[in-house]
Amino acid sequence: MTDTAKGTQREQADARRREVVKVTLVGSAVDLSLGIAKIVFGFVSHSQALIADGIHSISDLITDGFVLYAAAHGSREADEDHPYGHKRIETVATVGLGVALLLVAVGIAYDATQRLFHPDRLLQPGMAALVVALISVISKEIIYHYSMTIARKYRSDMLRANAWHSRSDAISSVIVIVGVIGTMAGLDYLDAIAAIGVALMIIKIAWDLMWSSLRELVDTGLEPERIELIRKIIQSVDGVSSLHMLRTRRMGGDALADVHIQVNPSISVSEGHHISEAVRASLIREVEELTDVTVHIDTEDDQAARRTYDLPLRTEAIRRAMERFKHIDEVDDIEQMTLHYLDGKIQLVLLLPLSLAKDAESTRDLVRRFQDAIKDDPLISSVEIHFG
Repeated sequence: MTDTAKGTQREQADARRREVVKVTLVGSAVDLSLGIAKIVFGFVSHSQALIADGIHSISDLITDGFVLYAAAHGSREADEDHPYGHKRIETVATVGLGVALLLVAVGIAYDATQRLFHPDRLLQPGMAALVVALISVISKEIIYHYSMTIARKYRSDMLRANAWHSRSDAISSVIVIVGVIGTMAGLDYLDAIAAIGVALMIIKIAWDLMWSSLRELVDTGLEPERIELIRKIIQSVDGVSSLHMLRTRRMGGDALADVHIQVNPSISVSEGHHISEAVRASLIREVEELTDVTVHIDTEDDQAARRTYDLPLRTEAIRRAMERFKHIDEVDDIEQMTLHYLDGKIQLVLLLPLSLAKDAESTRDLVRRFQDAIKDDPLISSVEIHFG
């Protein structure tokens, strides 16, 4: 990766961290202010629901602190111990926030169920509770939409989870409002029924967030439609004949991929490398969440072809070939020997001086002698002669 690309990624990471911290601090200030107001007016208006809602708001400061910690540490660059970076700190934080949401929902449902079956415990808050609850709903809904905007911009499940945590606070305030209106209408049980319904909704949201993050932690690949897009982009690059072993995984809001691409076995190493860089650049440019791609160049489908890893490397392979060719007078005239490792064997391409190609018959005889020399070799499959 170039220094310019690294600099751009650092700038984007810093901008992401600043916006996440900003929206979380704004939410924290609102949580603290609303929490104090709810508790004070809960006592004034004799509303246990509003007092509990105030404690809920203040408890949100804990999850806000969790988000701030994850934002600060998750944006750190890769190091020796974390070569892929620290973005999964956010993933773990998202699981934690999902658990917090789940506990809030279970608490709401349990309390509402208890009150529903014990009419003497049904709440009857006053008008002051209604006003504070309305302010809470409006404030927390604004924070929810603000947080979700930043979460979508930076593909942050952690911030999305915290946004829903804010909305759960707004929902609990709605329960207070329903309780007040229900009391005024003589339906004291209405808020308890509404609370149970809301709790079930929060449980569903919490589970979705947790499940998505847990899938990321066990390296679940991208969605099938994103995989198909990646395949199409790779196959559109000039020089790629096929691809296999495509693997993807998520890291926070980003994604990583590695893939084997097959190219013409007769091209140069530098051309193969250039094709791989073209594949990498195209994927990062056209697939929004992809930030890093590892491309492995294959000269054949190594899932189907016989393995070549146990064949001798160049020095030993050339020594072996020269031993086979030692009885051929022209062996000392070999100017270049190219090795192709294909289908479990070695293919040789020899470059000889043009002066040795005196006429068609002598040329055919020379080629035949080289080919006969290796015809019973178990590792060398063929020899091709070029003159120049």
